[in-house]
Amino acid sequence: MDIQTIKNRFGIIGNSDHLNFAIKVAMQVAPTDMTVLITGESGVGKESFSKIIHQLSARKHGQFIAVNCGAIPEGTIDSELFGHEKGSFTGAYDARKGYFEVTDGGTIFLDEIGEMPLPTQSRLLRVLENGEFIRVGSSKVLKTDVRVVAATNVNLIQAVEKGKFREDLYYRLNTVPIFVPPLRERGQDIELLFRKFTSDFAEKHHVNPIKLTEDAKQALMAYRYPGNIRQLKNIAEQISLLEMEREVDKDILFKYLPQEGNMMPAIYKSQGSNNDGNKNDFSERDILYKILFDMRNDVEELKKLVHNLLKNENYGEEIIKDNEDLFEVKQNEFKENADGIRTPFLLDSRKEEEDNTNESFSIEDYQDADHEIEEESLSLEKKEKEMIERALEKNQNKRKYAARDLGISERTLYRKIKQYDL
Repeated sequence: MDIQTIKNRFGIIGNSDHLNFAIKVAMQVAPTDMTVLITGESGVGKESFSKIIHQLSARKHGQFIAVNCGAIPEGTIDSELFGHEKGSFTGAYDARKGYFEVTDGGTIFLDEIGEMPLPTQSRLLRVLENGEFIRVGSSKVLKTDVRVVAATNVNLIQAVEKGKFREDLYYRLNTVPIFVPPLRERGQDIELLFRKFTSDFAEKHHVNPIKLTEDAKQALMAYRYPGNIRQLKNIAEQISLLEMEREVDKDILFKYLPQEGNMMPAIYKSQGSNNDGNKNDFSERDILYKILFDMRNDVEELKKLVHNLLKNENYGEEIIKDNEDLFEVKQNEFKENADGIRTPFLLDSRKEEEDNTNESFSIEDYQDADHEIEEESLSLEKKEKEMIERALEKNQNKRKYAARDLGISERTLYRKIKQYDL
């Protein structure tokens, strides 16, 4: 079976040397049972290579399951992969087989393997070493004959150095590496893929396909596509839907290509007017303003938090004096509350000065009513608990994103949640 036959069978478009080499490696390793690690940026089509490996192997009649390790919560990923026994945890009303048990004799594709928690990595290593695993809540060792194909868009070597990925697991997975090139390194393949996407859209919606002028083709291939094939497909479908003229030149194409360094999606901007006679001027600028305002609010909240912590320390007053520009403190202007604690007056940057005077505002005036600072001294432990509660509330109790906001690991956050009984 030649490369072109493989491309036709699995819907792969392109003729670049890097792409062809990746396909050759997949074809050569497929008949074996060797573990494969597919690397490449997000959106380059790594899952297609896992299907090539499975379909060209002796396991092609067995089951194939693709698992996104980054989409499964840390608390349930062991159960999903290895199964669990009845009553092993809250909600485990029946015993359940995991993916490694279900795909016995087949292939399991572990996408985003770099997001897998360290305890689960240990379990996976045991499966790769001797085909053994244990269900959650059980002590019985089970056997499975599963081929593992893994994929990642992160640098696992760096993850190993940071202690986020097991070194022994990395070398066990990386038996045969396959690198899928990013779209920007595939040259003429960009135009071929664009034509394929626009033709598919035209056929599905019964419209004429888009045609690019020569200058538009050059602009299309010059763009870097941080989102790779997914981004190119989105651009092709947007143009096919929104442009009335079927011939697209460079100027029209640029409306759909984000500016260099701008990761926000291109927004179609109408040149017409609405019923009120106002132009539809919604653009990336509006989104940027929203982001900047949110950042400003976050910085102000952080300043208030740090100030609140410092005012309760013996040396805090000195630190605030030395950094009055940061805290917007007027030199030598402090007040004393009922408890004898001296705190500085803060300037309210959100209100206009009246009568051209440098009026000072107390810390109670500086904050919104919903975030009023308590006058009594708070311990660091209470403040830490409050920060965790706010981060969890902000992210709908999703620990992964709450930990990211707090600047700590998910494991540390989990330990703090247990510590404070949240």
